[in-house]
Amino acid sequence: MQQFNTLPVRRLEEDPRAPLERSTWPATLASVAQILDHGLDLGSITIFVGDNGTGKSTIVEALAAAFGLNPEGGTHSAVHSTRPTESDLVKHLQLVRGLGASKRGVFLRAETMHGHFSYLETIGPSSLHDQSHGEAFLDFVSSRSGISGLWVLDEPESALSFAGCLTLINMLRALKTEGSQIVLATHSPILAALPEAELYEVGAWGLHRSAYDDLEVVQNWRLFLNAPERYLRHLE
Repeated sequence: MQQFNTLPVRRLEEDPRAPLERSTWPATLASVAQILDHGLDLGSITIFVGDNGTGKSTIVEALAAAFGLNPEGGTHSAVHSTRPTESDLVKHLQLVRGLGASKRGVFLRAETMHGHFSYLETIGPSSLHDQSHGEAFLDFVSSRSGISGLWVLDEPESALSFAGCLTLINMLRALKTEGSQIVLATHSPILAALPEAELYEVGAWGLHRSAYDDLEVVQNWRLFLNAPERYLRHLE
């Protein structure tokens, strides 16, 4: 674990001072219960991949909030709140931080970024709303690339084209090279291919480490692209 000692967050685990009742949501999600029961070590790039409702967004949202980032996106200095929808998991998490690691960070939460962009307009000049959805996401990352610390991204592919996903990969590689830690939740087989990432597949069983080629989303996309008619005929 020596190589992880300078990461902003080395490990997620349950706060022993505030245990979460396992019959209470979100502990009823197998992935969340697994982290509470056994903890989870994070690497310099950690990617959670899984279907809707498996808990990957719940985990990264709680991580960002526990680190001190605004739950609706942005940095520590962002203070806006529109309609809180995040779980109470943050109240039960404990972060093990790297010795002397950065306490700065950025949270890009796809479903709330429109509200965050509006908030940014209230505190200074911002052109993010004047751009396309994808352009604004990439500009948001680019303009904050000087922040070295914890970068948490929740399903950023929702705004991005194929080319946009590749651009984001390049940005995230540069952030990692400059010393940042990346934690990403995604449905995208493109973003899951981020080099040097530790991949966790998230499902009804919980979460487990996976090789890229073994991810269900990768296998499903390959099958679909090779013969989309096999899938489409079942929709009639």
